[in-house]
Amino acid sequence: MVTDQPIILKRDCAAVMVPSGEPLALHAGGKVWLTQALGGGYTVMTDHGYTVRIDGGDGDALGLSDGQSPGGETPAASGSVQDRVWEQLRRCFDPEIPVNIVDLGLIYDCQVEALPGGGHKANVHFTLTAQGCGMGEFLKADIKRKLLEVTGVREAAVELVWEPQWNQSRMSVHAKHQLGIE
Repeated sequence: MVTDQPIILKRDCAAVMVPSGEPLALHAGGKVWLTQALGGGYTVMTDHGYTVRIDGGDGDALGLSDGQSPGGETPAASGSVQDRVWEQLRRCFDPEIPVNIVDLGLIYDCQVEALPGGGHKANVHFTLTAQGCGMGEFLKADIKRKLLEVTGVREAAVELVWEPQWNQSRMSVHAKHQLGIE
């Protein structure tokens, strides 16, 4: 969903600047243009030319929802915990790129282990498309939050890694097609 027309913010809300990761307050009455609504959040361009990400829970500030995250539903409790974890990772998106982090090739490792007291722990190693991107901690928190929504997952450990360095060869065929990279 992309808008050519500006959206007037209905109330103040918090945002995160992309790609620096710096927090920013947006004020009621300000204009934004929606560029992406995926993975439980919104990416918008402000009237000052900044690209920022707004949490899905603040969708009402945009007049787009009642505060429910877009596409933020938890996968049904069918299939193995490992399958549900991978399905949930496909609901995480880079705020600048409209492709999920699995198809982008940002997930380097994903293991699910049984916990002694019941339930499971998901362990994920991920990277970013560029080391200079400030969204690492933001994506790390988003991944962890989403993993903990998966039925059967009681703990999640998410680590940002830089080896091997990411490149376009890690992208799925679907992602390359979606982005026009052949």
